[in-house]
Amino acid sequence: MSQPRTLLHTRHVTCTAYLREDGLLDVEGEMRDITPVDTDLLFRVAAAGGDIHHMHMTMTLDRDLVIQHVLARTHAGPTPYCQEIESAYGALEGLKIAPGFLPKVKARVGGIRGCTHLTELLGPMATTAYQARFALMRKHNHLRQRLAGGQPLPRPALVDSCHTYRLDGEAIQLIWPEDRRQGSDHAVSSKDD
Repeated sequence: MSQPRTLLHTRHVTCTAYLREDGLLDVEGEMRDITPVDTDLLFRVAAAGGDIHHMHMTMTLDRDLVIQHVLARTHAGPTPYCQEIESAYGALEGLKIAPGFLPKVKARVGGIRGCTHLTELLGPMATTAYQARFALMRKHNHLRQRLAGGQPLPRPALVDSCHTYRLDGEAIQLIWPEDRRQGSDHAVSSKDD
């Protein structure tokens, strides 16, 4: 049994992805820091159950995960100056969500060029964008169908992304069998079908 506890702080981070009618993706991120007690923030008082921080960002992406537009909003911050940096996130337009994304983000909107909390929100938003792209791929090109097809398979993007998907692990052996690897000597040629 755990020891008696007193709630000190709650942080909620929610990210949601949508497919737009024009084919683009919108990824929305929201972060709220909620105080359980009246909190004096020097510039204002946050009432019990109220927000210390409440940030929201919408990132519009193409299917290659290139950022087309960013809208950042600070609904609540500890100072009246927090909203001044919202437009800085337009500097992310044209950036692609791919390996190395977060260092590129920090170069554009890190430190004094951005808001710590809005910038931190971009990490979970980026992984949400990947999950949205995977959802679209599953809808149109299901892995089970590709595995049943007998054709050579390209290297999955997941290879070596974590322990489970390490190249020599069981998951990758099932997803990308050695005898079906595109470009390898073991891959079955499509002419043999």
